[in-house]
Amino acid sequence: MHEITAKTILSARNGMNLIRGCTHGCIYCDSRSACYQMDHAFEDIAVKQNAPELLERALRSRRQRCMIGTGSMSDPYLPAERELCLTRRCLELIDKYDFGVTLITKSDLVLRDLELLRRIHAKAKAVVQMTMTTYDEALCRIVEPYVCTTARRFEVLCALRDAGIPTVVWLSPILPYLNDTRENLAGILRYCIRAGVKGIICFGMGMTLREGNREYYYAALDRHFPGLRQRYEREFGNAYELESPRSGELMRLFHAACEKYGIWHDNDRIFRYLQELPEPYEQMTFF
Repeated sequence: MHEITAKTILSARNGMNLIRGCTHGCIYCDSRSACYQMDHAFEDIAVKQNAPELLERALRSRRQRCMIGTGSMSDPYLPAERELCLTRRCLELIDKYDFGVTLITKSDLVLRDLELLRRIHAKAKAVVQMTMTTYDEALCRIVEPYVCTTARRFEVLCALRDAGIPTVVWLSPILPYLNDTRENLAGILRYCIRAGVKGIICFGMGMTLREGNREYYYAALDRHFPGLRQRYEREFGNAYELESPRSGELMRLFHAACEKYGIWHDNDRIFRYLQELPEPYEQMTFF
């Protein structure tokens, strides 16, 4: 871990990433891709130590309140956050200036800030988005080795529900020949139904690979699933999008379950919800 001084913190669409890199070790992570031009080892996270100061300056200058988003490139609740409290300090500023927030995480550390999220939601809006990919606990520990498993994330979703914080699940990625099964999908959907999630974001049953993350993913396949890399190379070559051969069947199951239990499954609708602040606040987007 090392500190850097950032020049800006909010994107044109009001998203922020407080750290560059990640220590969760997920074998499929797109943020490893060479296109992001990381100038340091991915696990040697670069901490934007002046992020709270930049965020306060940005919030104070805004004429209109909006939703602030974080977590699209790096989880805001990496283990280092326990000591850094960088995410918490930013949430305190969002609370102070009456903005809304939505964050994407895989970590149960988000529960540390539950009361703060409740305060934000009482005045504006707070939404927690949680990635869930792998129902099988043993497989999850291989695919996402240094973060809490899906079963624990389900408990986190239930705790957020009980606290009145709305939640959205990212069902992504689905890895061909690993977690692209009816059993895996059904298990995740049961968790979502029981936790009362508002919506599930799904871009299809598959994954993406490009330079940087492809090499890391294939090395993980060689370690844990001998022979599977060769199958990928035969069937997908160097394709960016790798669709599961079971995609049609799984998507039908996904949409049918969401319809039956009243879970939003239209991505555009969910993104609009994530962008909107209730009246009297104006609506602005960060996507």
